[in-house]
Amino acid sequence: MSKLKILSKTPAQLGYSFPAEWGPHKGTWFSWPRPEGISFPDKYHTVPENLARIIKEIARREEVHINVPNGNYERIVAGQLKEHGCSLKNVFFHQIKTNESWCRDHGPAFVLKAGRAKPRFDGGHRRQAAVVDWGFNAWGGKYPPYEDDDAVPTRIAEEFKLPVFYPGIVMEGGAVDFNGAGTVLTTESCLLNKNRNPKLSKGQIERYLKDYYGQSHVCWLGEGIVGDDTDGHVDDLARFVDARTIVVAVEEDPKDENYKILRENVKRCRLLRDQDGQRFNVVEIPMPGVV
Repeated sequence: MSKLKILSKTPAQLGYSFPAEWGPHKGTWFSWPRPEGISFPDKYHTVPENLARIIKEIARREEVHINVPNGNYERIVAGQLKEHGCSLKNVFFHQIKTNESWCRDHGPAFVLKAGRAKPRFDGGHRRQAAVVDWGFNAWGGKYPPYEDDDAVPTRIAEEFKLPVFYPGIVMEGGAVDFNGAGTVLTTESCLLNKNRNPKLSKGQIERYLKDYYGQSHVCWLGEGIVGDDTDGHVDDLARFVDARTIVVAVEEDPKDENYKILRENVKRCRLLRDQDGQRFNVVEIPMPGVV
């Protein structure tokens, strides 16, 4: 095992920050699901083809990195990708064991030095990127075991020889969104839920968001959609599409149980201000129906 460089200061103190979703990046990470996992009960047979189609499109434009448990899985997945027309030229496998497939939540948060728009892990640029290894407890302890998922960020940091920050609290990637200018958007129903960090106040959680994502401002929405076992990840509700614009889901049917929840979040979005005290442009889009 390679020796990690563990950083004692925070990303904010060292000039790192988490970029916006639309910023240039070198690759996209997946954790390949297992048939025995809980994510796709009795539906796993539909998953490889759908993932292959997604990966095929991404790999045309940038690198795709896929976590698999072992060499056997690597050969099986490579075969499935090729079967569905995906070139492996831009696909890289990593033998990193996971419990489930949701790499956005359990994977590393790559933070970048201020002024670098594109993370690069090659040559002399390694020190320009670092990993934040938040704790992961399977969305509030709902789906044990999750120890392998929790270890993913550090395993990736070891492989790429990247320094690591350890905040010591639970956080999932889908719980936060960023405008690229210093503002992070999240929800009270998730980050203030007692199944994550029961001893932390709202103010303390804001401090962690600012310190370890390198942000200056936090915006809060309220509840998540009904039946969401993430307890209200913001990526179900609202997203930044540029530094000044929030796209937010609404439900038009007053009889729908999400109607009031989503209306309240729209109202909150219209009252939010960015890191410079300016109101956001808010664009409403329809919430998809129940599947």
